[in-house]
Amino acid sequence: MKQLNLPEYSFRIIRKGETDLILDPIRKKYVRLTPEEWVRQNFVQYLVHEGKYPAGLIGIEVMFKLNKLRKRADILVHNRKGEPVMLVECKSDEVKLDDKVNDQIVEYNMNYRIPYLVITNGMSHYAVKITDYDTHQFEYLLTIPLYEDLQT
Repeated sequence: MKQLNLPEYSFRIIRKGETDLILDPIRKKYVRLTPEEWVRQNFVQYLVHEGKYPAGLIGIEVMFKLNKLRKRADILVHNRKGEPVMLVECKSDEVKLDDKVNDQIVEYNMNYRIPYLVITNGMSHYAVKITDYDTHQFEYLLTIPLYEDLQT
């Protein structure tokens, strides 16, 4: 797989028939290695190793309902009280992070009302902090916050 704009991590990858599988240490199972999954697994490692996010407080492909439709949050980070505090949307490195991707994570966040939102395609990463939901106020962050810096 392609080297991303993240530190390099080691992964357990196996081949089953024609399919490559990667071990997801959060879900504790092998999953199909797609370009989006490659970004997701690398970004989770970034959060755990560089951001000091506790692996036990990270959920991957968390199901939720939005307007009676079933959706999946790529990465959902919780605080130590179990409340969601960061939502991450991962795309393949080939996908441009545009208004469509922004609209998707904003729509997903209507369900959670989480203060931190991140979008990444493994090459570019954008983070915002919602400062006021009622007036739609937010600020762009220059870096992905460390876990200890999440104001929760």
